[in-house]
Amino acid sequence: MDKNYTLPIDGNWSVEDIVTVSTLVDSVLKVYENGVKKEILMNNYRNFLAVIPSKSEQKQFDKDFEKQTGYSIYRTMKFASQTVKDKVKQ
Repeated sequence: MDKNYTLPIDGNWSVEDIVTVSTLVDSVLKVYENGVKKEILMNNYRNFLAVIPSKSEQKQFDKDFEKQTGYSIYRTMKFASQTVKDKVKQ
């Protein structure tokens, strides 16, 4: 994974929105490094969905993110929702 990636930020987002999206991205990356508590990851994802409510925009964001990092937000969240463990790690 390239550690230098650029988030596809919408020009209409507030600073709070950017922080919310960045927080989810950090959580997803932690799943593949040391793991992250499921509750925190799911909460960060809910907040992300409030910033990007459109499914098509979510898919485009995920596509751009995966292209840069090799990780999929969608697949990560699907895995997280199916795990019974308190910590999500892949």
